[in-house]
Amino acid sequence: MERQKTALIVGMAKSGIAAARLLYQDNYRIIINDMKPEIKGLFDQLSGIAYEVKLGANPMDLLDGVDLLVPSPIIPMTRNFIVEAKRRGIEVISEIELGYRYSKADFVCITGTNGKTTCTALTGELFKAAGRTTYVLGNIGIAISAHALDTKPGDVVVAETAALQLEGNSRFHAIAAGVCNITPDHLDHFGTMENYIAAKAKILDNQTADDYAVLNWDDPTVRDFAKLTPAHVLYFSRKEEVNQGMFLRGTKLVYRIGDKEGELMDAGEIRIPGGHNLENAMLCALLGLSQGIAPETIVSVLKTFAGVEHRIEYVCTRGGVDYINDSKGTNPASTVRAIESMKKPTVLILGGYDKHISFDELFDAFTPIVKACVVIGDTQQQILDTAERFGYADLCHTADSFGAAVDLARDLAKPGDAVLLSPACASWDMFDNYEQRGRVFKQIAREYQDE
Repeated sequence: MERQKTALIVGMAKSGIAAARLLYQDNYRIIINDMKPEIKGLFDQLSGIAYEVKLGANPMDLLDGVDLLVPSPIIPMTRNFIVEAKRRGIEVISEIELGYRYSKADFVCITGTNGKTTCTALTGELFKAAGRTTYVLGNIGIAISAHALDTKPGDVVVAETAALQLEGNSRFHAIAAGVCNITPDHLDHFGTMENYIAAKAKILDNQTADDYAVLNWDDPTVRDFAKLTPAHVLYFSRKEEVNQGMFLRGTKLVYRIGDKEGELMDAGEIRIPGGHNLENAMLCALLGLSQGIAPETIVSVLKTFAGVEHRIEYVCTRGGVDYINDSKGTNPASTVRAIESMKKPTVLILGGYDKHISFDELFDAFTPIVKACVVIGDTQQQILDTAERFGYADLCHTADSFGAAVDLARDLAKPGDAVLLSPACASWDMFDNYEQRGRVFKQIAREYQDE
């Protein structure tokens, strides 16, 4: 009889729970581990499976007899227990690699620093509209492992793949891969931009000449990814006409794939606003066209797709002030895009978990649309120092808690203004994730009296 294999799952958030449930179904002995000695609701989420609980233990002490290690994506691959596991010959893989191995679907994947959640949701809608059985998974909020065994040949998994997830991949293969852009992020995890870029580039691993890579021509770093894949490369550009891909001719979106050229639609017909969303629409349209989705289907979806929660999301108007939830703005470049989309004088809520990145880009892009900032979190002093260097110290106010920050932003805003939550930072100093932060913001705003 074949020996039962043992899997060690380190980090019991969504991906860890899904990995444990999947591997249990494949007859693995499961050991669950997390740095936290207690996790509210964990055991309810693991109901129906058998496992050994090692919460609060050092994972270095749990490696004996382990065949497979699945660490949380927030754990750097340089951690000593991961290095030791590899030295012992234990296979170490990411949760998305695990889900891929058990799935029977084709994978269409998106990565990038900003825009990947919107692109993943929009691409999923394209494939659904084309009649394909489609699973929208990954960093967008549902682990790939949670649905891997549900998939059948011919199905499509549209996956948002963050750099933190990609670095633990080996066999993962996207038949179509899109890269939005690359700007500094997660340097606390990767140490250098070079490491971060290399992790992003792993989305192209294992591609063949039959596959497609959709790349941002206007981003030189992403443009150079073409050298890393044998796949058909399609570029999208707002600035130049590209030989293969999609570009603007006047206000029209024009595509070229192989020897075919066509006019898709007028850019003004795309429902989601902003220049960054024009880029997102181009990327998604090219992913769809590369997989045979009819242009008219793509046009229909682009005219109706309204965007995603927590990304420049209108919440409500209270006392004549609009409240906008951009909790997904977890780095400066993302917040710059949110500011560029604002049409009213704006009070901006900034700050959060420190990912060791500069805020120079953010304040360099400030315009008179930003009338005030409320700064909070671990990065509060760094943001204040940067604001002073750029001459914006007089715009900045501080608060000691998230609720106090929203209240102060309300007080600073006047009828006709907007309050924008776009922190340019991750949420982990105050919240479990950016979704929780966004939900709390929306709850506070909706409870204000409409004077």
